[in-house]
Amino acid sequence: MADDRRPNVLLVTLDQFRAECLGVAGHPLVQTPTLDRLAREGVRFSHHFSNCAPCSPGRASLLTGLWQMNHRVTENGSPLADDLPMLARLLRGLGYEPTLFGYTDTALDPRGRRPGDPALRNWEEALPGFDVALMLDELIEPWLDWLAQDGLVVEDPPWGAYRPDDVPVPEDRGATWAPPRYDADHTESAFLSDRAIEWFRARGDHPDPWCVHLSYLRPHPPYIVPAPYNDMYDPAEVPPPHRLPTLADQAAVHPFVEGALSIVPSPERRLDQDQLRATYYGMITEVDAQLGRVVDELRRLGQLDRTIVVVTSDHGEQLGDHWLVEKVGFYDPSYRIPLIIRWPGMAGRPGRVVDAFTENVDVLPTLVDVCGGEIPSFCDGASLRDFLDRDLEGTAAPERWRQEVVLEYDFRDPRHTMIEQLYGLRMDECSICVVRDRSGKYVHFGGHFPPLLFDLEDDPGELVDLAPRAAGDPAVAARMLDYAGRMLSLRMQHTDPRLTGTRITPDGPVQRSDPPRPIVHREA
Repeated sequence: MADDRRPNVLLVTLDQFRAECLGVAGHPLVQTPTLDRLAREGVRFSHHFSNCAPCSPGRASLLTGLWQMNHRVTENGSPLADDLPMLARLLRGLGYEPTLFGYTDTALDPRGRRPGDPALRNWEEALPGFDVALMLDELIEPWLDWLAQDGLVVEDPPWGAYRPDDVPVPEDRGATWAPPRYDADHTESAFLSDRAIEWFRARGDHPDPWCVHLSYLRPHPPYIVPAPYNDMYDPAEVPPPHRLPTLADQAAVHPFVEGALSIVPSPERRLDQDQLRATYYGMITEVDAQLGRVVDELRRLGQLDRTIVVVTSDHGEQLGDHWLVEKVGFYDPSYRIPLIIRWPGMAGRPGRVVDAFTENVDVLPTLVDVCGGEIPSFCDGASLRDFLDRDLEGTAAPERWRQEVVLEYDFRDPRHTMIEQLYGLRMDECSICVVRDRSGKYVHFGGHFPPLLFDLEDDPGELVDLAPRAAGDPAVAARMLDYAGRMLSLRMQHTDPRLTGTRITPDGPVQRSDPPRPIVHREA
């Protein structure tokens, strides 16, 4: 029998999505009517961050509520330990049947599996607890089969699907302008939306609440999109990237940056750089349109006002900032992402913008809370329900809310020693931890590299590293020491607590846990 107090759940991830690329956020070019409407009908969190990058680590934090230091998914293909809290299992325990359309980039725990288990050869399994309605991972085979049914056979699959059509490129357009061979009704996003809409229609008026994770690939690379989106934005009008004047200037910032620039492709021709941004914006508008089809169908079916909709991403995109593309290192564009929550059951006023710091680890406790469950005591995030039920906006926040975010980037790779040789580090030294508040950002390395310090009030583009001044400037030295101390305290507070509140006594185990993890990190 249906429980009217439990909402439907629609968790949407748009892969590799920069936070500012929303019309409702004031972007001068990007059109996102679907996301704008969801924000006007819900709450937009403007200072929201992924906890780690790239895809698998970022999604691990989103779907476990844990920082990387606790879930230990360090790279695509790093296994997720099976004994950690997982959103799908938690919601299943509340009576939902979580269903996946897309992918979760989960490599399963090899412990206890037989050597020939096929799951040990695939790093893109579904997060345990999900029923898979459509697996559309990096190999995109179901989409290619669908294209073939409509007469478009892809040569050299899967990447042949992204080969540009053989059309002349206008002189004022760059390398990523050319569209693919398929049209806008045949994108991966269209295919995913079609399958989800069919699923919603097939349920009809079934009384039990549902839970769907809709995981779109876009605007993740390859940087290509069909007409009209490929020509929707003029590269001459895109905002310029935040970076130093030359590639050499950027490389000189820090040894890590120098190494990253040597292995991460970077468009250096101005036309191609601007076109890359214009194409990326077109990819955003395309996936927004396809998400809009799903939202409109839920509205038509009378389901939308029974549903909590959460839209976010797994990580951001450098998009030429600091001469980098994709997601790497410690700069904000790799981590700052959108978060929009539309929940008709919230008591607060819709259309608000919350500027308080939030993290992807907050999504799991929020959904568990709204769905009537108990938030796991082993959780690095906290429920955002106070922001939904109270008219909090701007920097207003519940008492003792966090004053900073913690970001992590682990760049070890057990498959080879290239990274270690590039940087002169041991594998266990290949890690970065960041503390970022409103005024500054401190970057700490696990190996011998020097830290970095950015003053975000004077230098929001993160172009000038102040750390070298610490030797001659007591104020800079004191500021770095404060950030380093906070980082140490945060990591001590968030270390895996699962058995620390348990004692074995003659009367049996005695257990006491704190209330759901206070996301306060220090007094406001």
